Amino acid sequence: MYYIIMIIGAVFVNNIILAQFLGTCPFVGVSNKVSTASGMGVAVLFVMTIATLFTSTINYYILMPFGLQFLQTITYILVIAALVQMVEMILKKISPPLYQALGVYLPLITTNCAVLGVAILVTMKGYSIIDSTLYTMFSAAGFAMAIIIFAGIREQLDLVGIPKGIQGVPSALILAGILALAFMGFANLV
Repeated sequence: MYYIIMIIGAVFVNNIILAQFLGTCPFVGVSNKVSTASGMGVAVLFVMTIATLFTSTINYYILMPFGLQFLQTITYILVIAALVQMVEMILKKISPPLYQALGVYLPLITTNCAVLGVAILVTMKGYSIIDSTLYTMFSAAGFAMAIIIFAGIREQLDLVGIPKGIQGVPSALILAGILALAFMGFANLV
């Protein structure tokens, strides 16, 4: 039951974009098409899960035993940047089609505040390494779901005549607010 509540909470109730406002730059910037939003969602899912696995392990086995918790943020930033570069190089050699599919989204994840935010969040909540990884995986799935839904609605809005004054970013922000309100309806599930 604990994991079901964690999953529902991470994906719907505490969605990192719509409830915690982490990762809003790619949410608004990359969500013009469903295909690009899907690519970003998959890349975030992959990198965020691996990054939290590494940062939780480093925190649990190195920073906490030696009393170096004050170095968490800088350590996490360095680990995330190094992991993204390493994953990019490995994918380029091992799986060129996957590397091509992720394209520009993989380097963009280095600057995505959701990756760092979730790594810090699971540390603050005191989750174990396994719980941290599961929570992160489902938070990233919530990110992917929200950005794909958002991109689908934005594609439909492009087909409809909306006033020129609110085309582009203004309509995206209004839509994001409405989508956040819709996700608030899941708050009573957990």
